[in-house]
Amino acid sequence: MSRPQRLIELLAALQARRRTTAEELAGELGVSTRTVLRDVRALVDAGIPVFTERGKYGGISLLPGDQADLSKLTTGEADLLRAAGLDLDRARQLGGEAAARSALRKLTPRRRPSPVRDDARLALTDVVAIDNRPWFEDDAPLPDVAGLVRDLRTGRRLRIGYRRSGAAGGQEAVVDPYGLVQRGGRWYLVADHDGRPRMFALARLQHWSVLDADRRLRPGADLAGTARELGEELEGAGHVVVTARLDAGSLDLARRILGSRLRTAGAQEDDGRVEITVSYGQLDGVRQLLQFGDHIEVVGPEAARRLVRRLAAGIARTHSARGDGAAE
Repeated sequence: MSRPQRLIELLAALQARRRTTAEELAGELGVSTRTVLRDVRALVDAGIPVFTERGKYGGISLLPGDQADLSKLTTGEADLLRAAGLDLDRARQLGGEAAARSALRKLTPRRRPSPVRDDARLALTDVVAIDNRPWFEDDAPLPDVAGLVRDLRTGRRLRIGYRRSGAAGGQEAVVDPYGLVQRGGRWYLVADHDGRPRMFALARLQHWSVLDADRRLRPGADLAGTARELGEELEGAGHVVVTARLDAGSLDLARRILGSRLRTAGAQEDDGRVEITVSYGQLDGVRQLLQFGDHIEVVGPEAARRLVRRLAAGIARTHSARGDGAAE
């Protein structure tokens, strides 16, 4: 793959994922990480808002916005960029300077008139900071990730000891592993268990051993596709849709906490509340709404209201006076 074509493929990858790493891009493009970083620098020099951050939670990001959208390019402009890259001199030699300039205008931010010269502008890193660490969470201890990777590369089945979320102890399982994926600062083992794909959080992986049997994956399945499938399934899980009325002042907090589970939010009503709908994979998920306390009222379905009443009664009993004169 030529460098001009690689630059376009790099930009397409960043546009699709918004955040990735130099190592992931290097593997995808078949080049070294040093080459990827040089190509990223070329995109930055061309005015395309690509941001790099070092460290454990670092990566390469394309800043959100309406710029750097390859779908804006005409077929001729896209073809020219694949041939000439971001080099206007090369485009001029190919007789396509006008098309190249048009393409770059579509890929770089629109600039308002400014009294500041381009060479006097602050660097992107002076005005943008990206920290991908999760909020309010200490780093959970992890197993030997490098050792697990070595064992995964044998292509064998694994016997794992795994503790499910909320469980006191672990259980044994035999899995057919695809590999590891990092999402939201957390590592997961992606594997088939009893023929069905699953994600196992490495923070709850207690031990593993390599079995004397080749892994048996689902036909046509691979790591990237399976991880994407599981992520979409998790975010889209919504067999139970709960309707609630929430204080309007808590709506921003609800968006942060509920994420993609928050499906709709109506306009503020006269009593200062908004109607929202929240989706869960099962009814028990309504427990999440208890953290909003008296700022929320679950409206339906009736089974969700009954569950909230039962949970609230249990909380009230737990926090009632102890009979030792502590009542107020």
